Amino acid sequence: MNLQDFNPTEEKDTRSGFGAGLAELGKRDDRVVALCADLIGSLKMNAFADTYPDRFFQAGVAEANMIGMAAGLTIGGKIPYTGTFANFSTGRVYDQIRQSVAYSKKNVKICASHAGLTLGEDGATHQILEDIGLMRMLPNMCVINPCDYYQTYNATLAINEWDGPVYLRFGRPKWPMFTTKDQPFVIGKAWKINDGQDVTIIATGHMVWYAILAAKELENQGVTCDILNMHTIKPIDRDAILDSVSKTKCVVTAEEHNIHGGLGDAVAQVLSQNFPAPQEYIAVNDSFGESGKPKDLLKKYGLDVSDIVRASKKVLERK
Repeated sequence: MNLQDFNPTEEKDTRSGFGAGLAELGKRDDRVVALCADLIGSLKMNAFADTYPDRFFQAGVAEANMIGMAAGLTIGGKIPYTGTFANFSTGRVYDQIRQSVAYSKKNVKICASHAGLTLGEDGATHQILEDIGLMRMLPNMCVINPCDYYQTYNATLAINEWDGPVYLRFGRPKWPMFTTKDQPFVIGKAWKINDGQDVTIIATGHMVWYAILAAKELENQGVTCDILNMHTIKPIDRDAILDSVSKTKCVVTAEEHNIHGGLGDAVAQVLSQNFPAPQEYIAVNDSFGESGKPKDLLKKYGLDVSDIVRASKKVLERK
């Protein structure tokens, strides 16, 4: 697919992709149950809750209890999907996830909305930027961060087939829709968006769209980019990273997360062990966020399209 073919005309929030996927799973698999911590509307879990009330559990503002309930439900063969904000899905309940879910490899799907800076006006206390790092450090935990509505929809379906705990991360704002409903979603397999020779851009979540826009701008300047949509951060697609970077000899990683512990560090770990190469990070530089409009915050914290372009030129000079 040519970069110029990416011209989405519709925007939709990724959390709605999760809600639609969960409702579809309700029809497909009666083992699926859903739990929510008093945020049904925000997580778009209404359709599931209304259609399958006997398979829906409102935990209230008691996230730790929700994770414990979910772990217990797996013992009876259920596949629980928990839903709350990313901050409350990880930071508030890390002990319960570690002890009751990851340690015993319980088949719990931890679904986390409103992640990153694009939560916007709710500010630093809710804009968790450490969650990918927290979750990828846990043994047995799969970590997924889809890029748009349909990829979130398909990821929600795909994790139902994954045997073990999953952290599924998505966001609040409307975002361009550039994947399709019938596009395969394979856990652990990156999506190669574009072939280029000069620089590799590896992005995840909302930043994938910005990577495409940056690559278009760079292409106009004579720089061609390999673009990888790294929707699965653990297990990471080592082969895709090495195939691309061994060709371009340099890489830029882009994520709506702290510079420490996320996608950039996961990629750096692969490269340092196999093919050391210059790398530039597009990420929040070891700080908390603040209240503001989502796109304004991305710009202020160095996660804009222009920042990816600038980082790509810088890493090219380091080859």
